Amino acid sequence: MDDEYTDDYYDTISVNSSVPNRKSVSYGRNPFNRSQSQNTVYYSLMNLDGGEMMEMNGRWDDKNKEATTYEKWRNLKWNSFSTGESVDYVLAYEDISKPGHAHFEDKRKMFEFNLQQAGLLLERDETQTIHFVKIHAPKSVLCQYAELLKLRLPIKLNDQERVTNILVKTLNKILDYCSLKVDKSIFPSERYKLTFEYSRDKDYLFDSNSPDFFKTSTRIMIIDYILEREKYGDDLNSNGIKKLLSEGVYKAAYPLHDGDLNRENSKRKLLLDHWASVSQWIKYQPIDEIKEYFGVKFALYFTWLGFYTHMLIPAAIVGLLCFLFGIFSLHKDVVVDDMCNMDIVMCPRCDKYCDYWKLSESCTYAKIQHFIDNPATIFFAVFMSFWATLYMELWKRYSAGITHRWGLTGFDLLAEPPRPEYLMRLANVKKRKLNVVTLVEEPAVSYWKVKLPSMIFSFSIVLLWILLTLAVVFGIIIYRMSLMTSEVIYSYSIKYTIYTVPVIAAVLNLICIQLLSFLYDKLAHKLTEMEIHRTQTEYDDSHTLKSYLFQFVNYYSSIFYIAFLKGKFVGYPAKYNRIFGYRQEECNPGGCLMELSIQLGIIMIGNQALNSFLEMTIPLAIKMYKTFKVSTGIERAEKEKQQVIICCNQWTEDYKLNEFNESCLFQEYLEMVLQYGFVTIFVTAFPLAPLFALVNNVFEMRLDAKKFIKYYRRPVPTRVKNIGVWYQIMTTIGRLSVISNAFILAFSSNFIPKLVYILKVSENHTEDGFLNHSLAVFDVRDFENGTAPEKSVFSNITTCRYPEYRSGPYDDPKYKRPLVYWQVMVARLAFIVAYQNLVSFVIMAVEWAIPDVPRRLNDQIKKEAYRTNEMILQYEAQQAKEKVRRRYRDGPSNSQESLGNESRKNTSTRSSGVFYDAVA
Repeated sequence: MDDEYTDDYYDTISVNSSVPNRKSVSYGRNPFNRSQSQNTVYYSLMNLDGGEMMEMNGRWDDKNKEATTYEKWRNLKWNSFSTGESVDYVLAYEDISKPGHAHFEDKRKMFEFNLQQAGLLLERDETQTIHFVKIHAPKSVLCQYAELLKLRLPIKLNDQERVTNILVKTLNKILDYCSLKVDKSIFPSERYKLTFEYSRDKDYLFDSNSPDFFKTSTRIMIIDYILEREKYGDDLNSNGIKKLLSEGVYKAAYPLHDGDLNRENSKRKLLLDHWASVSQWIKYQPIDEIKEYFGVKFALYFTWLGFYTHMLIPAAIVGLLCFLFGIFSLHKDVVVDDMCNMDIVMCPRCDKYCDYWKLSESCTYAKIQHFIDNPATIFFAVFMSFWATLYMELWKRYSAGITHRWGLTGFDLLAEPPRPEYLMRLANVKKRKLNVVTLVEEPAVSYWKVKLPSMIFSFSIVLLWILLTLAVVFGIIIYRMSLMTSEVIYSYSIKYTIYTVPVIAAVLNLICIQLLSFLYDKLAHKLTEMEIHRTQTEYDDSHTLKSYLFQFVNYYSSIFYIAFLKGKFVGYPAKYNRIFGYRQEECNPGGCLMELSIQLGIIMIGNQALNSFLEMTIPLAIKMYKTFKVSTGIERAEKEKQQVIICCNQWTEDYKLNEFNESCLFQEYLEMVLQYGFVTIFVTAFPLAPLFALVNNVFEMRLDAKKFIKYYRRPVPTRVKNIGVWYQIMTTIGRLSVISNAFILAFSSNFIPKLVYILKVSENHTEDGFLNHSLAVFDVRDFENGTAPEKSVFSNITTCRYPEYRSGPYDDPKYKRPLVYWQVMVARLAFIVAYQNLVSFVIMAVEWAIPDVPRRLNDQIKKEAYRTNEMILQYEAQQAKEKVRRRYRDGPSNSQESLGNESRKNTSTRSSGVFYDAVA
């Protein structure tokens, strides 16, 4: 053994042990020699077998144990190396001897050896059943990889004080007075600093000696980049921590929280108390602090969610006013009054088993529908189309300022490093392609021969699942039809069936939606992996698109059926159009808007309530299970090793938490974008949708924050420029909502038929007589064989009414479409065209009037680039002057020779004029 002593190495030991001599021995770099590794990062300094201190490099004094309490231990270094360095990242594994796991130790040794070769500092904690490898990134490694990853870091040049106009100052004073802004005493606002792409050659630009130059989020991101690319074997595909985790070599890999939930003044504790608390619902979010703690991608989600929630306020107010208008104008509605008071006998709702029924039985239904379908609905539909466009345009402007403040203005997708899975799959590919941004050759595959066929295959599977979803919806429709003819429904009054059938079908549809979503989510990841995406952003966008296409059909197909298909192709009592022998469903005489509202409300509110419940209970249950499993394992280790007190620290606390992965944020985005679809596409059928969405989001924002802080490990920060493909999806939803609301107003409500009646039919141009005009007459002798009611409480019934525009039984020809039907149809189509063009014009005007990037921000970006370039030129000019002075001091002859050599070497500098200006 080598007797040379190196730097002191402190290994993690139990709390009740003290170490008098902490010198360690330097050995060779062979990680596979156990005898030469007893005092390195691969083995602990103490052997806990039987509770006896074993001699490794000298003997530990077992008599110097200090009994300590938990409170005293908390005052020690909670998340640091024994030598004082901060723990940036942790690897956890279970050192057990099982058949087939003998090679795990070799893989760990090789992997950790390569991490050391990359410059990372490692220290091992083997005092518990789960062993931990603590990782720290020194400054030299951070500088090297910051340049490689092209990170934009703050420079010494400070930004000038920004000038705010009087409107902004007034608004800030109002917000301060109402205590809505972030409390600066808790989250002090940092002065904005200019950023520049880091380069070690331009270190003079950066204040790299500042202790806060590399934020914790930057350190974590760099270490994660190294972990994902270091090798653990000789095989070309044997690299990356993700593969080691999948094979079970390591049980977990995660960055540390900066403290537990009881540690005062830790950022985690501050965020939990002053951001994640529901009591803070009315205050702004500390988005800069969220970005520093969780990273840009995470913070951008909560920034978007907060902006979207604030934008819901005017939509919720207008929707509530329209709903209240329907309530207060109910007593003036002629149609509702006629429906409740007129003695009209309606035709049976189903064949053979259903009886005739009085139209007055649907009086309550008609009153509730008036709350939704009233003259204010058309205004609300136009307002929401304008709101959707305004929301997208304002978010684009707001996000441009946020990403600039976070140093992501110049971030390009090509500058994003390739995914480790991408490099592993293409390890044997000979074809290389030059990245035009990083100027590094990367493996590449043919788009036409590899990528396109895989994308066609994956989207074919998506199409298959979409068809499966439509089949499920079709099955529910058949079930609804069968309910109307069942004796169970028939035994109750008909006035209850118009409520029970939609509710039962909607709840059943919600259950099927959740089940299909769970199954499809597993498949979507595998399909996306087949497409060989280069970067994580491309992978996320592709996975998002496939998932949303399926979820769009899964959530909205039943609503589209009620809005656009139900009751439109029913036929008439003498000749009903049937599916599998069942009559198609009919709308109530007042239209299908009320049933559409029931379906929409149950799916939207039920889905949000279920997701909120599961999001809080499942992570808590998993954490409790992991805590129980870890604690029982530790207790067993205590009995076997006779340990009195077990060390407690941040890495063991975080090990009990749930793993944070990319699907966590994806599910949050998906839930909110689906909600956005309910709020915009079908808002005319449910004016209270923005209000329910607003209430949900106020609590969702804080509960999500609490969930991620309390129950999840700290995520690895990820750089993104925007919210990705979700923006394009929401833009498409906004365009689709214009068409959808136009068709709902035209075909699912009585707005157009009433308008035609007032203008063309009514003599006094009022709604008087509209109800009787919209109901066709049917002679009961014309029923198809076996379809007339077998039993009836009504006597002497010769005719019944049904909601349609058809000629009567005494006309020739009978039961045909009259002229007024075609007039209403033309009016409906004309309304759709006029509505769509009007709203499209308003949308174009809004998009034209609001630029994507504010003019002031655009000027600021240019000014910052100019000032940074000036600083670089001035420094280089100063350096050139000093070189000239040194040459002249060395002697004229030497200086002329040096100048000649320098002029030949620096043609690029000569072309820019910097060198000659310096000489002058």
